[in-house]
Amino acid sequence: MRDATKRSQAVDENGWCRERESNPQESSDPVDFESTASASSAIPAGCGSIRRMRFCPSCGAPVQQRIPPGDHLPRSVCTACGTVHYRNPKLIAGCIPEHEGRILLCRRAIEPRRGYWTIPAGFMEVGETLQQAAARECMEEALAEVAVGGPCAIVHVLHAEQVHVMFRATLTQPRFGVGPESLETVLCQVHEIPWPEMAFRSVGFALERWLDDRAVGREGLHFHTIE
Repeated sequence: MRDATKRSQAVDENGWCRERESNPQESSDPVDFESTASASSAIPAGCGSIRRMRFCPSCGAPVQQRIPPGDHLPRSVCTACGTVHYRNPKLIAGCIPEHEGRILLCRRAIEPRRGYWTIPAGFMEVGETLQQAAARECMEEALAEVAVGGPCAIVHVLHAEQVHVMFRATLTQPRFGVGPESLETVLCQVHEIPWPEMAFRSVGFALERWLDDRAVGREGLHFHTIE
């Protein structure tokens, strides 16, 4: 109901204003990895997000939405220094760590979807490859070292302005633990995967395709879009 909806705004360190619209009666929707960003850029799950830049990160002056010469889309253009600021999707890299037929899963210690299960995944850092990001996330979340293989799934999460890239991986040794973003980790058999408690739809899609491929002895690359 509209009267139960709350709206708020927050300006992050890059001058982006995020308008939030949430209904306290709605449950979290397992869609994206926004909570794995810093606290200043996290948006609660289940909330609509309209991101628009208010101030120029270069000089602090207000920006306006304009179509720059030679462009075809509105951009945030500084009214003082003229800098054109582009908004591009963020990349999330993750992997499905496997050891002797079992899959390593993590139970999230952070919102959104705290207490729900996922594979190790998170935002890429500058200066690393997708494979390096997937391996780093696995070490950070599950204290596990992996050999990253080929890609399994690419999921476009349009509303969150993200692209999730999930790789196949194998544990280099059967050792793992609990990182600061996890409540617990487990190396589980396929029949033990807690499907109703999976945190994100992109993770569920990647796991399903991984299992389908394993059943027929192939390693395909699968695409999916979440509006």
